[in-house]
Amino acid sequence: MPLYYFRIRTGRYSGMSSHGTELTDQDAAWEELTAVCAGMIGSIARHLAENAEWQMELLDESRKPVFRIRLMAESFEPE
Repeated sequence: MPLYYFRIRTGRYSGMSSHGTELTDQDAAWEELTAVCAGMIGSIARHLAENAEWQMELLDESRKPVFRIRLMAESFEPE
């Protein structure tokens, strides 16, 4: 089975898991990414700064992105 790796990026920080996760195919990889992200998103959203971005990526065995989920906080100028 192919190995996939998680990477989180927020601001200047970027960190990747050192241990791969074996998943049967890209459908299973997408399900795993969304499940892991769902478990974290509440805490991430509560601590996300204004005009900041948080990303979680799932990388293939060669460490190339397969999927990315982004959470962005944006403020707009009043009209």
